[in-house]
Amino acid sequence: MVKLNKIYTRTGDKGDTGLGDGSRVAKNALRVTAYGTVDETNATVGLARLQASGEMDAALARIQHELFDLGADLCTPDMEKDGEREYPALRIVPEQIARLEAEIDAMNADIAPLKSFVLPGGTPLAAALHLCRTVSRRAERDMVALAAAEPVNPAAMQYVNRLSDWFFVASRAANDNGAADVLWVPGATRGS
Repeated sequence: MVKLNKIYTRTGDKGDTGLGDGSRVAKNALRVTAYGTVDETNATVGLARLQASGEMDAALARIQHELFDLGADLCTPDMEKDGEREYPALRIVPEQIARLEAEIDAMNADIAPLKSFVLPGGTPLAAALHLCRTVSRRAERDMVALAAAEPVNPAAMQYVNRLSDWFFVASRAANDNGAADVLWVPGATRGS
C-alpha cells in the first residue's frame, strides 16, 4: 500500500532519485527516463479519457492502471533478486499483453484495411489517442535503450509494443471505425 504524507522530501535536490529497490541513481539515468516516459504516456491517456465514454473509457482506465504497473516494473531493477525481496516486485505479466491483443482484435474486426497511412486527427478522441500512441512509442524507444544496458522484463517490452498498436487501432475505432480517418496523400502539397 502506498502512503504519501509529505510530497517534497528534498532527497532529490542534487539530481538523484530512489528506485524501487532502495538504490539511488541520477534522475537522467536510462531507467528513470524509461519510467518517466511511461508516466508521460499515462498523462496523455488521462487527456484522452476526457473525450471517451463507455467501454473505451473503461479500457483506457485499465491501461492507466497497467501503466503504473509498468512504471513499478521498470523502477525495480535486478529481476534476478525478485524471489529474495521482502515485498515482491510488481511485474508486467503475459495476461496483460493477451488482453491488449484481444481488445485490438475486437476493435479491428469492423475496421476496413488501410489504403494509406493515417494522419493524426479526425475526432478529438482519435487525435488524443494518436498522441497516446506517439508518446508510448517514445517510451518503447527509451525502454529499448535501457534494455541494451540493463535487464528489462521481456513482458514489459512486449506490453509497451502492443500498447502503441492498441492506441492506433483505438484511434481508428474512435474515427467511426476508420470512416473518419484522415488519410495521408503523398506529395499533396508539391504543386499542380
